[in-house]
Amino acid sequence: MSADSPEQRPTVLVVDDIPENIAAMVAMLQDQYRVRVANRGAKALQLAASSAPDLILLDVSMPEMDGYETCRHLKANPATAHVPVIFLTARTDELDEARGFEVGAVDYIMKPVSPPVARARIASQLTLKQAHDFLRDRSAYLEAEVQRRTREITQIEDATIIALAETRDNETGNHIRRTQHYVRALARALRHDPRFSAQLDDRTIDLLFKSAPLHDIGKVGIPDRILLKPGKLTAEEFETMKSHTLLGRDAIADAEAQCGTRDSFLRYAREIAQYHHEKWDGTGYPEGLAGDAIPVSARLMALADVYDALISRRVYKPAFSHEEAVRIILEGRGRHFDPRMVDAFQGITDEFHAIALRFADPEHEPQRPLSPCHLSPAV
Repeated sequence: MSADSPEQRPTVLVVDDIPENIAAMVAMLQDQYRVRVANRGAKALQLAASSAPDLILLDVSMPEMDGYETCRHLKANPATAHVPVIFLTARTDELDEARGFEVGAVDYIMKPVSPPVARARIASQLTLKQAHDFLRDRSAYLEAEVQRRTREITQIEDATIIALAETRDNETGNHIRRTQHYVRALARALRHDPRFSAQLDDRTIDLLFKSAPLHDIGKVGIPDRILLKPGKLTAEEFETMKSHTLLGRDAIADAEAQCGTRDSFLRYAREIAQYHHEKWDGTGYPEGLAGDAIPVSARLMALADVYDALISRRVYKPAFSHEEAVRIILEGRGRHFDPRMVDAFQGITDEFHAIALRFADPEHEPQRPLSPCHLSPAV
């Protein structure tokens, strides 16, 4: 197809209620442009919406719907708002010109039309439109490319986080997925509570979901003889095990320092790693924090982590039923867990159960020891 073929020419829509005027404009333009015509404003809107032209030559004085009103409708429609409109008029009043520009016209051509002037002004506006279209398309392309790359980076981040979290954790990969879904479900249940709404917006809940898998990343620093021990730990071994909270905090803090920021999802990962074994009544570790002094992120993780530990099968214990796990969580209200979070949990226990079933461990999954850090009087 040649560059001069009619299919590649810009399309100009001529709108005028006088047939002689339309005929004259068609004769003047048809050698350079594809020309479409309409004799009423309503018809012009229909044609423009069905296949937007590159430029519209619009008569001001028409019955039923004049050029000004037609132009307003064109500019109000996203499909035609970008199409340049040149008014055709015999009026010379400056107020009429001002009114035309106010409704969105880009130029005026006076009647009777001078072909050289009309061609020059049409060509000028089409050149500007081509530049605007290029920039708009380029902007849309760049925006789509940024979104694509952001999705790729997010997928890489998520895969890396899961891989890191599974590196030395003696629990299953499904445990990691279950707990992050529990955390998100619980956070969503609390977001409308005025005591939590300021801290649990959509962005924060997404970051909590992303960071939850790193809650036990500090276990990479725990010796295998303790981490994988199937029986009860000695007091000394338990103290070593408890240090995984601080090891995780330090590892994530180092990552934050290398990234040059402490205001990312790693902030929540650091809080969760350090404080998810704290208890509402102050009897947890590593710092013995109590009540609202424990970060919200860690309080969410504490409930999610214990629930999953209860329903999971281990070498020395069967999996507790969902109902038994719920009972134990409710008993821990105000002692192990934030009472407001337990109340929210009570309203979504079916959702927790559905998550547990969705990400259930395979039947052939080897039974693993449960980290002794989960064992406490509350459970």
